[in-house]
Amino acid sequence: MSAISSPCIKICVIDPVSKLCQGCGRTLQEIAQWSRLSEAERLTIMATLEGRLKTTSELPQTSLRA
Repeated sequence: MSAISSPCIKICVIDPVSKLCQGCGRTLQEIAQWSRLSEAERLTIMATLEGRLKTTSELPQTSLRA
């Protein structure tokens, strides 16, 4: 059995504005379905993640602190 390709870097924090993981850039739905996706589907998603993270890093940051 071969390892599943994954962009996970063990920084699992969902951004409240973009709804993307701040570590890997995936949505919660993508994370939940990851092991059931084909390798081609995973690679397609992985090809978009750098752009997603770049876009979200350019958004204004909100603070949840009072």
